[in-house]
Amino acid sequence: MYDAMLNMISGYMSPEYALQGLFSIKSDVFSFGVLLLETLSSKKNTGFYNTDSLNLLGHAWELWNTDRAMDLKDPILENEATYPMLIRYINVALLCVQEIAADRPTMLEVVSMLTNEHIVLPSPKQPAFSYLKSLQNSAQPMNRPRACSVNNVTLSLIESR
Repeated sequence: MYDAMLNMISGYMSPEYALQGLFSIKSDVFSFGVLLLETLSSKKNTGFYNTDSLNLLGHAWELWNTDRAMDLKDPILENEATYPMLIRYINVALLCVQEIAADRPTMLEVVSMLTNEHIVLPSPKQPAFSYLKSLQNSAQPMNRPRACSVNNVTLSLIESR
């Protein structure tokens, strides 16, 4: 169940919506950023477990930080896009998947960043849901059923509906 929850929240849902039920215009920006990374890499965000990263966002962030962002691109894009263009797209995608909604650009700004190569892009911060692997390992023992009986005669399991 925990793995299913992690896959759900680390998919296309923004952190504020997945964790608190809050939706804003920046929620769509987050989803667009995930979609852009998936398009550039030809890999799904959830189910991307080829590395130590939990998902594609974590993998992209790791590559970005180690100056290997071009390793993210699908080889089919080799002759389709220039190096500066792909780096720009990855930068924009990482800006879109920032954990804090206020740190994400608006969709109008995203379109402008993608179409105007003269706009200087800010450096992204660590994306949302890119660090959950360590939390997953530390939180799993909490999900085990525990004895809820006071007298050790009966065992009741508390479950949500």
